[in-house]
Amino acid sequence: MEFVSIADDVVLGDEVQIYRFVNLYGCRIGDRSRVGTFVEIQKDVSVGSDCKISSHTFICSGVTIGDGCFVGHGVMFINDKNPRAVTDKGQPESEADWAGRFIRTTIGRRVSIGSGAIIMGGISIGDGALIGAGAVVTRDVAAGEVVAGVPARVLPRSQ
Repeated sequence: MEFVSIADDVVLGDEVQIYRFVNLYGCRIGDRSRVGTFVEIQKDVSVGSDCKISSHTFICSGVTIGDGCFVGHGVMFINDKNPRAVTDKGQPESEADWAGRFIRTTIGRRVSIGSGAIIMGGISIGDGALIGAGAVVTRDVAAGEVVAGVPARVLPRSQ
C-alpha cells in the first residue's frame, strides 16, 4: 500500500522524487527536487528546482524556496503573526479570520537550512545563506550570511 497524498492541484516538475507518507496540496515543486518522508507542503508554496526537502519538515502556505536549496530534517516554517484557534467570540476560526495575519516568507537560491530550524513568518533569507541546525530565525538573513542560535545571530563564515 502506498501512503502518498498528493492533491490534484499540485504541480510537479520533471524528475521530482517524492517518498512515502507525504501530504502535498496546492503547491509547486520544481524539476529534480526531492521531498522526503513525513513532509507536508501546503497550498501557495513554491519549491524551486534541484532542492532537497528532508523528512519531517513542514512548509506552510506562503513560502517560496529558490533553486538548489537544502532543507534539513524537521524544519518548521511559520506564517501567522498571532496564531489562535478561536475568534474573539469563541467560535472556531475560519480561513477568512486567519487571512489578515498571514505573512509570506522568501528563501533565496542555494540556501541551506539545518535540521530542526524554525523560520518565523515574514522572513527573507538571501542567496547562499546558511542557517544552523536548531536556529530560530526571527529576522531577515542577508545573502551569504551564516546564522545560528536562539534567536539566530550572524556568525563569521569559515572558508
